Amino acid sequence: MNKVRMYTSAVCPYCIRAKALLQKRGVAAIEEIRIDLDPAQRHHMMEATGRRTVPQIFIGDTHVGGCDDLYALDARGGLMPLLRDAA
Repeated sequence: MNKVRMYTSAVCPYCIRAKALLQKRGVAAIEEIRIDLDPAQRHHMMEATGRRTVPQIFIGDTHVGGCDDLYALDARGGLMPLLRDAA
């Protein structure tokens, strides 16, 4: 299964929702990068994604986007193949 990396903050309901969907789809480990604890990580996230909000989700090297993007990808049937692709 591809590695999942997610930029998050402690009080983000969308982060919780995104993690729940990923866990439901079999993701056992999510690398969380807490931007509320490390402002430099927020800057890095913004450079990598062009976005300011969390969560920002990466599956392997693919930037999926935020929570709504993740749910839309799942609804289109694209989440599981992306999770299974070789990293």
